[in-house]
Amino acid sequence: MNTSALHAQLPHTLRQTNLSALGQHYQGKVRDTYRQGDRLVLVTSDRLSAFDHVLTTIPFKGEVLNRLATFWFERTKHIVPNHVLDVPDANVTVARACEPFAVEVVVRGYLTGSLWRDYQKGTHTAYGVPFGDGMRKDEAFPSPIITPSTKAQYGQHDEPISEKEILAKNLASARDWARITEAARGLFLEGQKWARTRGLILVDTKYEFGKVGDELYVIDEIHTPDSSRYWVADEYEAHFAKGEDQRMLDKENIRQWLIRERGFQGQGTPPAIPDDVRVELAEKYLAAYERITGTPLALNVGDVHARIEKNLKARGYL
Repeated sequence: MNTSALHAQLPHTLRQTNLSALGQHYQGKVRDTYRQGDRLVLVTSDRLSAFDHVLTTIPFKGEVLNRLATFWFERTKHIVPNHVLDVPDANVTVARACEPFAVEVVVRGYLTGSLWRDYQKGTHTAYGVPFGDGMRKDEAFPSPIITPSTKAQYGQHDEPISEKEILAKNLASARDWARITEAARGLFLEGQKWARTRGLILVDTKYEFGKVGDELYVIDEIHTPDSSRYWVADEYEAHFAKGEDQRMLDKENIRQWLIRERGFQGQGTPPAIPDDVRVELAEKYLAAYERITGTPLALNVGDVHARIEKNLKARGYL
């Protein structure tokens, strides 16, 4: 891993964009979205969020996320259509504007992360999903489960929600919810299958869906280290048997660092993230990218915003 390039990129990370000519601007935790009519331009920044706070930036993170989402959208388009129209830059996706469902569809293959913390506290029942008694941390479910959450605005918290509540609040019709959950299970199984061939376990993930007319689309991103948990497959059994943490190639690394090193789980002001921790997380994301795609990412140090502007102009978007 070229750590010198990661350190060199720290002053050039993409924190925000200023591309108002692309349309109406909305800034999320990680993506800057520009809308013109039925077209979105999604710019994936290098911002890192955890526990509903934007903490810092990570070198090449936006490029890893956007390239991986593109890879996975292409691999899964036979399961459900996606919103991608064009990818004019490594950090940019031009997408079909869909009417989004205000639900995050979280599919889990294992009892871990926030769900394990909920299970220990006894608050895991909020999803209306049955759980076995006496389950252990990182234990596999007999088959993947869906634990939806509300899709909160930036700065607010996503909350657990059950299928019954989703239908009662009309966040999705019964027909649409059935289509969404079928698509989510199909995407997850496809992701797990491919990950296994790459020596990884796709542990859990979140999906977002939208509609154009009656057509269902998967939107946002899929199977990235930001939205998914990945473990190294050949180490799983040994770590599980000893009750040790799994070797992770995803955002859970920073959550665990915050809990362990700073006692932070989202309350109050988030702590500063040291440069060596930022670089270490970048290495994990790049390792995930290389494992999943089979190709290392070429690291080009420099001004990301300037490159994006140049490429968008070349393709006629600016």
